[in-house]
Amino acid sequence: MSNRMMENETKANKDAPEREAVVGRYAAVNGLNMYYEIHGESKAGDSTPLVLMHGAFSGIGTSFGLLLPSLAKNRQIIAVELQGHARTADIDRPLTIDLLAEDVVALLQQIGVKKADFFGYSMGSAVAMQIAIQHPDLVRKLVLASISYKADGLHPGMLEGMESMKPENLYGSPFHDEYMRLAPKPENFPILMEKIIQLDRDLRDWTPEEVQSIKAPVLLVIGDSDIIRPEHTVEMFRLFGGGVIGDIAGLPRSQLAVLPGTTHITVVYRAEWLNSMIGQFLDAPDPEGS
Repeated sequence: MSNRMMENETKANKDAPEREAVVGRYAAVNGLNMYYEIHGESKAGDSTPLVLMHGAFSGIGTSFGLLLPSLAKNRQIIAVELQGHARTADIDRPLTIDLLAEDVVALLQQIGVKKADFFGYSMGSAVAMQIAIQHPDLVRKLVLASISYKADGLHPGMLEGMESMKPENLYGSPFHDEYMRLAPKPENFPILMEKIIQLDRDLRDWTPEEVQSIKAPVLLVIGDSDIIRPEHTVEMFRLFGGGVIGDIAGLPRSQLAVLPGTTHITVVYRAEWLNSMIGQFLDAPDPEGS
């Protein structure tokens, strides 16, 4: 991670309010003692919760601290912490998008959720997309922030830059501070970094056909200065049925938001914009039915 990215994260976190004390829960899932939180209540007539999945190195607070309070005013929120992140201790298996997705699915099955909306950020957005591909009946709508469906969707050099990262590169960052504060074994931070580097190394591309197999409406979100190339996000939007003349063809089921003056790290700190967009997207009736 570059010094500039760390500066953006640190500055953004200074603006994030302290979260109220939350009593979290743990569930035995696929060998994990998986941490999750439930916030808010479902509205009358709509029992669909919104599942939040954080980015790499992060936990619920660092990824969603600014967003969660407003999102929870109008819907039930289930926020999870994935393998090896924050309060969910690591286990002896690799980090892969497939395994993380199955963990979330198993958790939702255990707590009785049969259908949900999903909001994933960065690594969490890949987990959400994998759930939508493998378990389409579980997904009503998707919010995918800062996602690429293939490696060349990232700006050149991003993955190579990850290869050279060392734990000390994140010392003093909000990511590291959160991990030191919350992780059951804070000394395992170097192991988490090794596993995330390996996850990025082993990432496979989804095919256009797999992307198009997702029938749930999707809200794609990207910063205009994100690590994802904007033209790649537009390409994904077209695969989801976007890029049409709405006045003639009608609005597509999926939507695209490019946040101005926004980096990869600061996407989830655009709380006022995102809360408005996400709320309207999730509340809108699906033109073709959900």
